[in-house]
Amino acid sequence: MSNITLRDISKALNISVSTVSRALTDSHEIGEETKKLVLAYAKAHNYIPNRMARSLKVGKTKSIGVVICSIDNSFVAQMLDGIDQACKDHGYQIIIMQSKESYEQEKACINLLYANGVDGIMISPSYQTSDFSHLKELQEQGFPIVLFDRITSEIDAHKVAVNNFKGAYDATQHLISRGCKKIAHLNSKSNLALTIERFEGYKQALADHQLTYHEDLVKFCNTTDAEKVDANIETAMRQLLEKQPHAIFTTTDLLTTKALAYLNEHGYRVPEDVLLLGFSNADLAPLLNPALSTVQQPSKEIGQLAAQILIQLVKGKDLGPTATTLLDTSLHIRRSTQR
Repeated sequence: MSNITLRDISKALNISVSTVSRALTDSHEIGEETKKLVLAYAKAHNYIPNRMARSLKVGKTKSIGVVICSIDNSFVAQMLDGIDQACKDHGYQIIIMQSKESYEQEKACINLLYANGVDGIMISPSYQTSDFSHLKELQEQGFPIVLFDRITSEIDAHKVAVNNFKGAYDATQHLISRGCKKIAHLNSKSNLALTIERFEGYKQALADHQLTYHEDLVKFCNTTDAEKVDANIETAMRQLLEKQPHAIFTTTDLLTTKALAYLNEHGYRVPEDVLLLGFSNADLAPLLNPALSTVQQPSKEIGQLAAQILIQLVKGKDLGPTATTLLDTSLHIRRSTQR
């Protein structure tokens, strides 16, 4: 993100600030050649309109920007429902954008929302994101940002998520209670806290029940490339099943449903041959064959609480030091873990 100003463009092109401003707003008073020149320079240098100057004229927009990975799964849809409810209650509109698990697209979403005058942004970062400077730069200008669902220690902000460690611990402990000693773990590959916390919860449950941790029973799968995701998961599943695990604990909706499909396609019976438990909110979980045992997340509550916090920040309320709120998960036991 750049801090280039109207004055910077004015100096570079040797034209007045007022001419630059009119060109950027497509004023009929400015010739087409000048407009093209100004717009090309502004685009090349990532110019973003000055929010402070604009706010003096138009004030708050009563709109909230929301950046999520994708809207094609029920968990995200439920969070968005919670966000929408909180915003309606306070008279705010929401603008939703998708990163599609791309860091570059995430940055583009943030820049566009900011340039279009939203009062604050809620974001569930992409799996590719490891550099949060695009968010930190906005924070330095006093712009309100709240992280939800996917959080990280790399940025100091208010955050709302679930207790991923406890959810994974409970899931692994449940599989142990079913007599499983060799429990495979299929996780996403990212730097986000949920990946690490779910892995650590799995490991801690093994340790607390005196079960040896085996590195070859764990796979971190790259799910950011849509063209390769099926092949990546198939490879991971094949390698895990070569170790003949008693159970597989998967950590996302995508991994859970793809794992079940792989098992069915390759002649494995669930739960007779191997138990399967997912960290999932898929509406289809109880309808699949077999019905899937899952770690259930309070998805609507995550979105609702995060939106409420952001709206308070937008209104200028002092919430004190930044805080991370972790909501409890619950185990929903179905046939996939019942022999």
